[in-house]
Amino acid sequence: MQSKGRTLVISLILLFFSIGLLADSGQEKTNILILLVDDMGFSDVGSYGGEIQTPHIDQLASDGLRFTQAYNTGRCWSSRASLLTGYYAQSIRRDHSLGEESVPYGNRPKWAKLLPMYLKPVGYRSYHSGKWHLDGQPLDNGFDHSYLNMNEVGFFEAINQELDGEQLPATGVDGKFYETIATADYAIAFLKDHEANYSDQPFFSYIAFNAPHFPIHALPVDIEIYKDRYREGWDEIRAERLERMRKLGVFSGDLAPLDPAIVPSWNLTAKELKEQVSPNEINQAIPWGSLTESEKEFQASKMAVHAAMIHRVDIEIGRVLEQLKTMNAFERTIIIFLSDNGASAEQIIRGRGHDQTAPLGSGKTYLGIGPGWSSAANTPFRLHKSWNHEGGIATPLIVHWPAGISDRGALRASPIHVIDILPTVLELVDVKPPPTVTGVKVPQLPGLSLVSAFSQNGSVKHEYLWWSHDGNRAIRMGDWKLVADRKSPWELYELGTDPSEIENIAFKHPKKVQELEDAWNAHASELKAMALK
Repeated sequence: MQSKGRTLVISLILLFFSIGLLADSGQEKTNILILLVDDMGFSDVGSYGGEIQTPHIDQLASDGLRFTQAYNTGRCWSSRASLLTGYYAQSIRRDHSLGEESVPYGNRPKWAKLLPMYLKPVGYRSYHSGKWHLDGQPLDNGFDHSYLNMNEVGFFEAINQELDGEQLPATGVDGKFYETIATADYAIAFLKDHEANYSDQPFFSYIAFNAPHFPIHALPVDIEIYKDRYREGWDEIRAERLERMRKLGVFSGDLAPLDPAIVPSWNLTAKELKEQVSPNEINQAIPWGSLTESEKEFQASKMAVHAAMIHRVDIEIGRVLEQLKTMNAFERTIIIFLSDNGASAEQIIRGRGHDQTAPLGSGKTYLGIGPGWSSAANTPFRLHKSWNHEGGIATPLIVHWPAGISDRGALRASPIHVIDILPTVLELVDVKPPPTVTGVKVPQLPGLSLVSAFSQNGSVKHEYLWWSHDGNRAIRMGDWKLVADRKSPWELYELGTDPSEIENIAFKHPKKVQELEDAWNAHASELKAMALK
């Protein structure tokens, strides 16, 4: 590593362990903290009905707002693009799912700036820690510091990681490194550096945890908490979550049936899974009672690891929140928590492979939770990550802001989308997008600010919300939702009465199907035209 990188690393470490930082500078501008998790289901956290212990996230919910009909894009890279630009990913060349080879994919148009580029001219410093999965580099897109993790091997190895664009030293599986902790460590170090050297400026902290994305890796101390919790199986867990969700008021519909025949096309086959992972691996979301006792034991152990990963994310979020309080910044920081897509049914092996003799959840294993537990994590909805049915695109979304939300602990039922985050922030900081960039007219942001929803009984109303990914596609207008699984026919649901997409009523309302299909196609053409600018 070059001397510049070594110096910065040393200074960050010293900052992390320092005490007695500067007191509140009295700044008035709102700080911004976005907490993004990866592959977490709609009901995994306690405040949305889950049994996993997430007290810090739940406290944000009880003191803030919970949105009960919030959406992402159904996939990691497209959600990140929409989150930080405010545009549908297809319109900015960050998802190639419009079915047109003429539409480029990869680099965003120059007019599609990331959020830090809007914030920098009004005095903000911006910090990134964790996953990126966007084109370009963080420091070239307005971030002042970045800890960048591009490791798909696992959570216990520090490989393919950068600090401010410089490669960090790699480590093996030595028990000293765990990715979720490292992500929080760097985020906290950046905040301490901000307080020590830039306390007169507001900040934007973007913390993108990799967890609970596969491979499911967790610390033994966290797994121990959940080792016996999931022996009752995914059918019972789904029923228990639904009951809690109804009591909490975050959902009032029915539980969607399992879809055992629908799994990601890129998954290992049932035969490959039994040979390469375990004879007790299951490739479909089938009734728990049909499993053998050894299969139940293996499957329950996998979900314990998933729960432990989320449990650890909550612990690390707690450390970040404590740092904000130490800086006297907690009350004037808007905190937004969400997931990039629904829980994943993917069952693939990457990196260094899977050692069947290693303890489950340790660094030498490589597993996903599979479609059974993914269905439980996405309770009460159907399907998984990458689908545009509710299980793939529904996300918990919590907004905590003591200085700006008085209706604390309230629920908001407005259908909203990840494209709404950037317009929300821009309204809070009083910034408007430029009319042109390098001579090209900047398209209007499709999202809406959520600020109106922060007031008591406030709401947001979209004309439509639109999805397309990997052949899956959907559009929602009011409570009507048209959705299709890849090359399958359109399905139609009335979400006001059937929020779990149980009864396909397309044959009853052919005119409504045609109306929504025409709207989907029209918006697809609009997005394509934007991508070609």
